[in-house]
Amino acid sequence: MEQLSALLAYKAVAVLGWLALLLVAERMFPMARIVGGVKRVAKNLSLAGLNALLSPLIVVPVSVFAASHALGWRPGWWGGWTGLVLDITVLDVWIYWWHRANHEWPLLWRFHEVHHLDEFLDASSGLRFHFGEVVISSLVRAGVILALGVPLVSVVVFETLLAFNTMFHHSDLRVPPRLERAMSWVIVTPSIHWVHHHAIRRDTDSNYASLFSLWDRLFGSRSQTLRTPEMPIGTQGLKDRGFTGLLARPFEER
Repeated sequence: MEQLSALLAYKAVAVLGWLALLLVAERMFPMARIVGGVKRVAKNLSLAGLNALLSPLIVVPVSVFAASHALGWRPGWWGGWTGLVLDITVLDVWIYWWHRANHEWPLLWRFHEVHHLDEFLDASSGLRFHFGEVVISSLVRAGVILALGVPLVSVVVFETLLAFNTMFHHSDLRVPPRLERAMSWVIVTPSIHWVHHHAIRRDTDSNYASLFSLWDRLFGSRSQTLRTPEMPIGTQGLKDRGFTGLLARPFEER
């Protein structure tokens, strides 16, 4: 438990540092005109803060339980650095399909919609999720951890990489086009993910990958729409809400 606590502490420091760096960099070198200002960022970080408070109460214990009761079928070669790479790949393809399910299943969309109601994207958008989505996701992921015997170290490393890239591909940072094109063959970049937040449903239901970009190409969900600075962001036909309105949104009658 001491090792896990240390890993989680390092993760928290790294994520906060990366967030601060991106928030500054994207305002110095923006791709699109930044709107919403401090109030919008504060709302997003309030949702993130609530999830951070719930993490040691629900998310971490669920993951620890799953890892400690995992099925013992993993072969000996699925360990070390090779095992870590495989674990990251498996968890990433799982989150691709989980993200896709959040768009296709109405019950899950009720919670995930809170993320998409943001009408502008910056690094803080990458941490904006309803606590219900976080809890449900952790329970489903526990099944993956239990079935595949994924070590907690692999889970924490993957979650750290995912948080870094999620904040990056939501950011408004202007990346040199040639560099971004090269990066986009490997990881999800802003030019890919901003299309996922395009306020047109056919684009919202595309570009589901989170870390490695190949899943959308492999599974036929890559949008052909190109990102532009003027691209409207949000959920088609809906407006963003305040903090309490976002918390209540999944439970409203439709």
